[in-house]
Amino acid sequence: MAVLEVKNLGISFGGLRAVDDFNLEVEKGQLYGLIGPNGAGKTTIFNMLTGVYKPTDGKILLDGEDITGKPTIEINKEGIARTFQNIRLFADLTVLDNVKAGLHNQKEYIYSTLTGILRLPRYHQAEHAMDERAMELLKVFDLDGEASYKASNLPYGKQRKLEIARALATNPKLLLLDEPAAGMNPNETQELMDTIRFVREEFKMTILLIEHDMKLVAGICEKLTVLNFGQVLACGETSEVLKDPKVITAYLGE
Repeated sequence: MAVLEVKNLGISFGGLRAVDDFNLEVEKGQLYGLIGPNGAGKTTIFNMLTGVYKPTDGKILLDGEDITGKPTIEINKEGIARTFQNIRLFADLTVLDNVKAGLHNQKEYIYSTLTGILRLPRYHQAEHAMDERAMELLKVFDLDGEASYKASNLPYGKQRKLEIARALATNPKLLLLDEPAAGMNPNETQELMDTIRFVREEFKMTILLIEHDMKLVAGICEKLTVLNFGQVLACGETSEVLKDPKVITAYLGE
């Protein structure tokens, strides 16, 4: 069964139809790309998948469960995590605390406000367990040596890694990456490709990504859906889609 099924999804803003009759199926463990020109509706789709926007019509199923229109927090608890085109870290918090922020949606780390204020044993147990788990995740991304740094003091490429680590801390079934290579130089992009492959293998993660860097897309995505003016233009195996004349004309240029 597919981890993510999107059926006839659409949204209108006033009289503007931003996304129309969008369908998508992402299998467990797949690395799937969503591409298209600027303004095609890609981030709007991510916003519907994560509860930022409520679809006008259609359905979103996660592991067969209808999550359409649920609040963002609930969708995250159900198992969808995302990163953003413009990095959204807690800049003044430490690298460690950024990852710990992603752990707070899980039952084993929850404690009451009163428990925290009074520093009861449950507080210390939960904080210790979160510290351990966060450090495990930072070690995976080779960020454990910078755990005490402010997030804003990390180089750009490492901030991207930290954002992915924080998303993984929520224990998702599906990871959405919104233009992860934005602003990166070729060396950083290559390292990011290796990181995404590693995340997929190490965490057995299903990944859906939006990206404009065609080298990255061709290098890691198994399947692609191309969006143009809010509608699906093409979908299928990556190599075939990138050769499609319609895609070349609409997106890649003649």
